[in-house]
Amino acid sequence: MEHTVFTVGAFALLGAGIAMIAGIGPAIGQGYAAGKGVEAVGRQPEARNDIMVTMLLGQAVAETTGIYALVVAIMLLNFVSGLLK
Repeated sequence: MEHTVFTVGAFALLGAGIAMIAGIGPAIGQGYAAGKGVEAVGRQPEARNDIMVTMLLGQAVAETTGIYALVVAIMLLNFVSGLLK
């Protein structure tokens, strides 16, 4: 089977779209973590600072997955634009 430039480009665009679906996971995880952080502060208001620091650190780590997905998608889009020139 012969792959043309347009076929390769189409698969790269499909890959970029699939990579952006990976942004859903961090969003769900961060929302869940924020909700649990609010619950924990509600139960123990005196531990507010410790809870918030831990929650924000966890959200920063979770966000890296979304950032990696965005970088991969941008790289694939740049690859396609280079193919079509």
